[in-house]
Amino acid sequence: MSIETTVTRAWQRQAPWLWLLLPVSWLYGLVIRLRRYAYKSKWLSSYRAPIPVMVIGNISVGGSGKTPLIIELVDYLQKQGVRAGVISRGYGGDSSQMPALVNAGSTPNMVGDEPCLIVGMTNVPMAVSPNREQAITTLLVSHPDLQLIVADDGLQHYALQRDIEWIVVDAARGFGNEQLLPTGFLREPMSRLKGANVIYHDQLEVDPADEANEGSNKAQINHLTMHMQAEEMQQLWQPASSDTPTIDSQTNSTSPKKGCQVYAVSGIGYPQRFFDTLTSLGFDVIGYPYPDHYEFNLTELLQYQDHPVVVTSKDAVKIRALLVKATADKTLSNEYKALIGRLWVLPVTAVLSEDCYQLLESQLKKLGIDVKHNLA
Repeated sequence: MSIETTVTRAWQRQAPWLWLLLPVSWLYGLVIRLRRYAYKSKWLSSYRAPIPVMVIGNISVGGSGKTPLIIELVDYLQKQGVRAGVISRGYGGDSSQMPALVNAGSTPNMVGDEPCLIVGMTNVPMAVSPNREQAITTLLVSHPDLQLIVADDGLQHYALQRDIEWIVVDAARGFGNEQLLPTGFLREPMSRLKGANVIYHDQLEVDPADEANEGSNKAQINHLTMHMQAEEMQQLWQPASSDTPTIDSQTNSTSPKKGCQVYAVSGIGYPQRFFDTLTSLGFDVIGYPYPDHYEFNLTELLQYQDHPVVVTSKDAVKIRALLVKATADKTLSNEYKALIGRLWVLPVTAVLSEDCYQLLESQLKKLGIDVKHNLA
């Protein structure tokens, strides 16, 4: 078991031994406060993009629903006639080849899994680089007519100035022991939420007494909420797709039925949410969590033989790329063809409250970006 997996499970259990790391958390907290103050005081320089920037991020480590939220926002903006582009650090990609534009031919090992998913779902102009200034410059050179940059993550990247910040909070996980790394899983203290635009992924339960207490560290509930809606399950391998070779696979065209057992294999920030979603849909779930952004290989997936294997959309882009490479390198054995027939994807869509869209329109209007309301 990796150190990352061990610590992640300790956070989930709020293991008592984590409190031994509290001095490290104090030091980490001091560093981030000094760093933020340095940018605020202009001791450290920051980059102002030539067009407005909207940052979508979180204060915790692990999945919060940020990527589905970005996909929904991009889709909404496109329908409203707003020319938006997306940037990302491209975690998991080849940083030596960045900055780079993301397109339909990009692979996770080139640009990262989340950028591949975002572009695959929206076809939005997108660039990746750990240096956000370079990513924005690269994007605007290719798409000079953009009106808005949406930054995937980067909430703590104060070298990039922003006009809008949305912070996603995963209400299912909450804030754990409310401690900074490594004692807890917070990247920034709870006070970072005060006065911020906080989008609650599911609604937090907050005691009314806490809301009335000005000194409370609890974030007040507002109506900026979102939840995930599961879509129809799909086969991971789509032979009709133009970018996938035809495989004479032992494919079962019938999706798994409610009540049947499935292997839920997931390498996302908070896999339990994925397992719970499948359970709520009526499946008997055998969960296999892997670390976030896990690099799967086809050989290890062969062990899941007795039942259908269901993965998330984020994991699917990596597994699909492995299959494309495998078919290009050699003829697949019957064992791998059978695996392809067992692989399924459960897509999810972020459903936002109406207040989220109203807030977005208000913020864009202040920046001189008009929403045209082209939705049918």
